[in-house]
Amino acid sequence: MNSLSFGTGMPPALIFIIGALFIPLLRGRVKSAFMLLLPLAAFYVLLTVPEGMHWQFRLLHYDLTLGRVDRLSRVFGYIFTLISFISLIYALKVDDDLQYVSGLCYAGGALGVTFAGDLFTLYIFWEIMAVASTFLILARRTKAAQGAAFRYILVHMLGGLCLLAGIVLYVHRTGTIAFGHMALAGADTWLIFIGIAVNAAIPPLHPWLQDAYPEATVAGAVFLSAFTTKSAVYVMARTFAGTELLIWLGALMTVIPIFYAVVENDIRRVLAYSLINQVGFMMCGIGIGTQLAINGAVAHAFCHILYKALLFMAAGSVLQMTGKIRCTELGGLYKTMPLTCFFCIIGAASIAAFPFFSGFVSKSMIVSAAAYGHLAVVWLMLQFASAGIVPYVKVPYFAFFGHDSGIRAEEPPFNMLVAMGMAAFLCVLIGAFPQPLYHILPYPVDYAPYTVVHVVDKLQLLMFGLLAFCLLMLSGWYPAEMRSIHLDVDWFYRKGVRVLYRLIDQGLNRLNAVCDELFARKLPGLLAWIAKDGPALLIVLFASPFKAMSGAGEEEMDDYKRKIHATFDTLSIPIGLGAAAAALFVVLLVWVN
Repeated sequence: MNSLSFGTGMPPALIFIIGALFIPLLRGRVKSAFMLLLPLAAFYVLLTVPEGMHWQFRLLHYDLTLGRVDRLSRVFGYIFTLISFISLIYALKVDDDLQYVSGLCYAGGALGVTFAGDLFTLYIFWEIMAVASTFLILARRTKAAQGAAFRYILVHMLGGLCLLAGIVLYVHRTGTIAFGHMALAGADTWLIFIGIAVNAAIPPLHPWLQDAYPEATVAGAVFLSAFTTKSAVYVMARTFAGTELLIWLGALMTVIPIFYAVVENDIRRVLAYSLINQVGFMMCGIGIGTQLAINGAVAHAFCHILYKALLFMAAGSVLQMTGKIRCTELGGLYKTMPLTCFFCIIGAASIAAFPFFSGFVSKSMIVSAAAYGHLAVVWLMLQFASAGIVPYVKVPYFAFFGHDSGIRAEEPPFNMLVAMGMAAFLCVLIGAFPQPLYHILPYPVDYAPYTVVHVVDKLQLLMFGLLAFCLLMLSGWYPAEMRSIHLDVDWFYRKGVRVLYRLIDQGLNRLNAVCDELFARKLPGLLAWIAKDGPALLIVLFASPFKAMSGAGEEEMDDYKRKIHATFDTLSIPIGLGAAAAALFVVLLVWVN
């Protein structure tokens, strides 16, 4: 095994992580230029490195690989470096090194996961992602953000422990650390599956996402929308492609979040629910496991990263310029923020999969794969989820149209507009010309998205969804936007853990009090009393009857007892004798056992 070599360039993950260490040392334009250079350098490495295993080294008798480059990992590497570049442009005016360092380490962790060639390397970068992303939430420096960050890291620590336990068991069973396809055949693979499912926000393991992402900083939410769930999509495609369970879990993911997004008031929370909905399409495609389905899942991940980042950037711009993010507090912003409104509409059209927008050319591949696989129920669920466009229409409608809130905010800084413009341009470009994207997918693509059947079918669903939204709004039947918190399945573990904590706390504290009373107070006194008065008491107990039988009176008996006690008060036992007795006791104990 060759030692770590940089003949093909530095690993993309290390470019980001090592580069992040220099951020606090730089200032002004030099810092901005340096940060933007990091994703460009990583992208250049990806363009030039050939397929195969790179950056390998040996550690503790295991061969670790930082660069497993093939068509699947390369396409995720492309989009991760691209969205890092756009996100950094969006964040250039932020005066907070914590966000820059954690954002770059987070992106580096995602790239490390993407190109990991073994399970141990995968786990290391998996945990780097969890820790770095937590600081993007903490960086907002509010009480709500702190609570969300603590819950976030606890959930991901649990997922990481499941992943690590599964890896250890898997290596013990198979004798290999190879990172490849697995089957759900034992405790080891199930633990790995659960560890990945936590990051993928597969129900019921999903509440951390809508709890944490809306509490992140404006720029941090853009980073968060891109990496954790999509790196989990990549790992799931690498390990559990073709697993039937994923088909049904993915189908449920596409449907359930729609209902929560409809009643949610916080715009970034609406986007978090719609993120789960879109990852559901990807999981369903991975579960189907055909070449068309895998291509569709990967293409949808690529497109989703762009349009979801665009929507979070638009929402973040509104939050930064108005200080508000609730639907009930916004409206009428199209008058003073027309560019942000325009970019937000492009993002909404892309996620809704309108023809000639990026979501259409990827989502239709997954739906078609379900149809070709004769999965009628799954196909109907995906079609229903595609028609449920209310969450996508809701964001631009309530933020920029709807009732006039009277807020007259200006457009965000130029760098934020440039970042949104780049993402919007790519959404339209990919939607109009999907062949370059199809060309880099894992398998050869023999699929034409713009057929009459596909276009008409999609337009019918979208028009039906828009009509339903309009009728609900005009009739007054649309659920009212309220200033409230909508609990998801996290209610069970929040309440359950609180009850469990009280039971354990009270039970253990009572047990501790009993033990403290018995062993810390009573037992030492008892032992001291036995050591001091025990021998005298024994003599009194055994000798007193004989003394009484000799005709001694009561006063003589009391005087006799006082003399015995006085004798033992001054009696001392040599320390050697005590040690010998203790040693004899230990020998007897060992011999008996």
